[in-house]
Amino acid sequence: MCSNVDDVIKQKIEQSVTHVSKVVFPTTTNHHSTLFGGTALAWMDEVSFITATRFCRKRLVTVSTEKINFTHPIPSGTIVELVGKVIRVGRTSLTVNVSIFLEDMYAEGREEVIHGQFNFVAIDDNGKPTPLFEQ
Repeated sequence: MCSNVDDVIKQKIEQSVTHVSKVVFPTTTNHHSTLFGGTALAWMDEVSFITATRFCRKRLVTVSTEKINFTHPIPSGTIVELVGKVIRVGRTSLTVNVSIFLEDMYAEGREEVIHGQFNFVAIDDNGKPTPLFEQ
């Protein structure tokens, strides 16, 4: 039986992977003409929320973030792709990893430049933790 549950979870993980592409416009940049870190975090939180919701179809709240690493600035006039994937599943909580990949608009290739983890808890109508899946 455990194998069947694991297979269902693996399938849900694959089906909930989320890809969002955006252009980095000057309105989203800082005084260095690179993507404002707060904007990147907001985009990552949104993608992680979409991923988590698609995974379990429950009401969720973000409870924490972890290990968010900015490894390279993202200049204005580039394309980014955000990819969210569930990496941990608990009884009432789950963790989503989000990576941001940078692409030059007029050249091939891409590079991961930001990644981090977002932790969610499923809640009931009273705001209390509830199981991700019915028993």
